[in-house]
Amino acid sequence: MMKRVPFTGAEKESLHVALDRHRDAVLWKLDGLDDEQLRRPMTPSGTNLLGLVKHLGGAELGWFCEAFGRETGPLPFDLEADETSDMRVEPHESTEDVLAFYARARAAADEVIGELDLDDLGKAWFGDAVSLRWVLIHMVTETTRHAGHMDILRELLDGAAGDHNRG
Repeated sequence: MMKRVPFTGAEKESLHVALDRHRDAVLWKLDGLDDEQLRRPMTPSGTNLLGLVKHLGGAELGWFCEAFGRETGPLPFDLEADETSDMRVEPHESTEDVLAFYARARAAADEVIGELDLDDLGKAWFGDAVSLRWVLIHMVTETTRHAGHMDILRELLDGAAGDHNRG
């Protein structure tokens, strides 16, 4: 069942549920596909479903953990060496590896969200101060944007469409 943003909830709760709702949509887009389909490049730039999940895991760790001085744990890419490495799933990385990375990133982000107040400040990778509120809004937007990309890729793969499992 899809999560619903509370109609009268507190701001932090509402933003967190909105993020979670779209995180779940991202994972739902993978259901029932085999490894070849998950890795199949669907655009000239090579975008594929599993690469988008890897990218979102990195974004969550960067914005929630790095920005607020928390450990990220090992990252399966090196953006300094290759700025698109977070979008690419390497042959040695299994689907399970990428899904475990995303689950770890979500859990770490949820811990930060639970511990901080919306007005608490961190530092973005480019040096500017950012509030937890801004990071939540940014990650809701980022996750929603990529869930939309995934919806299109999934439809191209097997015709399945929609933003959430209605079952």
